Amino acid sequence: MPSVPARAAILLTALLFSTGGAAIKAVALTSWQIASLRSGVAAAVLLLAVRKLPRLTASTMLVGAAYAATLVTFVTANTLTTAANAVFLQAAAPLYIALLAPWLLGEHLRRRDLPVLAAIAAGMALLVAGSGAPTVTAPNRALGNAVGLVSGVCWSLTVMGLRWIAKRDPHAGGIAAGSAALTGNIIACLASLPLALPLHAVAPRDAAGIAYLGLFQVGLAYVLLTRAIRHVPAVDASLLLLLEPALSPLWAWLLHREAPGFWPLLGGVCILGATVRKTWREAKASLDGGN
Repeated sequence: MPSVPARAAILLTALLFSTGGAAIKAVALTSWQIASLRSGVAAAVLLLAVRKLPRLTASTMLVGAAYAATLVTFVTANTLTTAANAVFLQAAAPLYIALLAPWLLGEHLRRRDLPVLAAIAAGMALLVAGSGAPTVTAPNRALGNAVGLVSGVCWSLTVMGLRWIAKRDPHAGGIAAGSAALTGNIIACLASLPLALPLHAVAPRDAAGIAYLGLFQVGLAYVLLTRAIRHVPAVDASLLLLLEPALSPLWAWLLHREAPGFWPLLGGVCILGATVRKTWREAKASLDGGN
C-alpha cells in the first residue's frame, strides 16, 4: 500500500473511531449488551479479515485482556458521561504510560516530558471538575468520568503490552497487534455476555446501531489500521489518529445535541495539545538522530 493511500486509510480509521460515542448513545440497550454485541460482531469481522485464529500465547492473552477492558469501559463511560469526556480521558493514556513504563518496560521518564504530562494532568482535572448537570445522554457524569479514567489506564496497558511484545520479538509485533485486537474483542464479548442477558427483542434501530458499531466503528477500522500502519511512520500515524478525539464531540453534538461544556472542552484541548506537542517533538528528535 503506497504512503498516500495508507495515510488516507488511517484518517478513515480515525473517522470511524470518532463516531463511537455518538453511535453508542443512539442504542437503547445496556452498556453490557452494547459491549458484548459490538465486540462479537467486530470479532467476526476481524476473523474474516485475517482468515485464521489468533495466536493464543500468554502475552497475547494478557494484551487482549487489557484491550477487552478498554472496549468495555469505553462503552460504559459513553453511556454515563459525555462523548467528549470519554474520549478525552482515554486520550490521556500518555500520562499513565509515562508513570507506569519505568516499572513495566524499564523506560524511564524524561525530564523534558514533565511539562507535557503536567498539561495532560491539568486537562484531566478540568474534565472531571467541569462535569455539569445530568442529561439524557450523560445521566451520571461523575461515575462516567471515573470509568473513563479506568478506560485510559486500560488503553495505556494495551499500548505498553504491544510495545512489550515488540521488544521481546520485533518480528511478531504486527502479528501480535492483530491477534490482540481479535482476542480482545472475543474476551470482551464473552466476559460481558452474562451481564448482558437476558437479551429481549432488539428494536431495528438498536440492531442497526450495533451492526454499525461492530462492522464499521471497530471491525473495519481495525482492518484498515492494521493494513496501513506498516506503511506510515508511527509518529505520523499517531498524529493522524488524533482526528478521533477531535471529531467525537462534534458527532455527539450533531446527533444528540450533547454539549460537554466549556471546562471539559478546555481540558480536552489541553490533553490534545500536549499529546500533539509530545508526538511532534519525538518526531523531530527522531529526524535529528535523537539529539
